[in-house]
Amino acid sequence: MSLYPPPQVLTAEVWTRVPDNLRKRGRRTDWTDAGRMGDNPHSFLEGPSFDRQGNLYVVDIPFGRVFRISPAAEWSVVTEYDGNPNGLKLHRDGRIFLADYKNGLLLLDPATGKVTPILERRHLERFKGLNDLVFAANGDVWFTDQGPTGMHDPTGRVYRLGADGRLDRILDNVPSPNGLVLNLDETQLWLAVTRANCIWRVNLHPDGTVYKAGVFIQLSGANGPDGLALDERGNLAIAHVGGGQVWLISPLGEPLFRIRSPEGLLTTNLAYGGPQRRHLYITESESGSILRVELPVPGRLMYSHQ
Repeated sequence: MSLYPPPQVLTAEVWTRVPDNLRKRGRRTDWTDAGRMGDNPHSFLEGPSFDRQGNLYVVDIPFGRVFRISPAAEWSVVTEYDGNPNGLKLHRDGRIFLADYKNGLLLLDPATGKVTPILERRHLERFKGLNDLVFAANGDVWFTDQGPTGMHDPTGRVYRLGADGRLDRILDNVPSPNGLVLNLDETQLWLAVTRANCIWRVNLHPDGTVYKAGVFIQLSGANGPDGLALDERGNLAIAHVGGGQVWLISPLGEPLFRIRSPEGLLTTNLAYGGPQRRHLYITESESGSILRVELPVPGRLMYSHQ
C-alpha cells in the first residue's frame, strides 16, 4: 500500500511558442551536435525567470540567445552572443545573471544586451559547464557546474559565490548537478541530480557548510530532474525532462500534483508568475513552447522581488 494518496493529475496549457521568425531551423552548433538534437534544431529553451514588470526571460542554449516575453506573450531578443546560456536569474536590482555552459557566470544588462563575465574559472581551473543558479536572501548566488558528469563520472560541483565575492565549493561529488533551490528557511539545498534521476537534500550548517546530504526523492523513467522551483509552503516543483511532466512534492516527500505537458517531452525548467504568482510557467524545449498551469499555492517570492 502506498504511503501517500495518488497525486492529482493536471494538464498544462500552451501559453506561447517561439515565433517562426525566431526559430533557427537547420542551423547547427557544437551544442546541438553534442546533444544529438537531429537535423532541424530550432531552439532549446531553459532558465525562465520573471522581472517585476511581469516579463518572462528565457534562454536559448544552442544559439546564445536570451528572450524577453511580455505579459501579452510578445517575444523579443534581448541579446545574442557567443555562448550557451543555460540558467538565468534576476537580481533584485534588475541585473540578469546567466549560468553559461561555455563561458561561466555572466552578467546581462537587459537595457543594452551587453554580456560581461563575472566568473570564468575557479582559481586557474575552468568550470566543467555551468547549468543553473539561484539567489539566497542575503544575495549569495548558488550555481551548479554540471558539464558531462554522470553516474560514470560523479564529479559535478555546486558553488556559492558570496555577496562579498568569496567563492566556496560546496559539493564536488555529484553525478550531474542541475536545478537547485533553497528551502524556506535556507537550512537545506534541494538539488536536481539529473543522471542519477533523483533530488538530493543537502543540509546546511549556519556557516553554509554541508552535513548529512542524502537522497530526498528517487524518480524513475525519463532523463531525470532538471529545473526546480519552490512555493510558499515549501513544496518543490520538479521539471522531469524527457517525461513531459512536472511533479509537485511536499516537504515530506508526498507527491501532490503531476502536471503533464500537452506538447513535447522536454519539460526543462519552471518559474512561478502571473497574478498572485499562482501560475507555474514551464519551458518545453522540444516544441519551443512555454506551458502554464494554475496551482493552489503561490510561488515563493524570488530574491529579485524582495
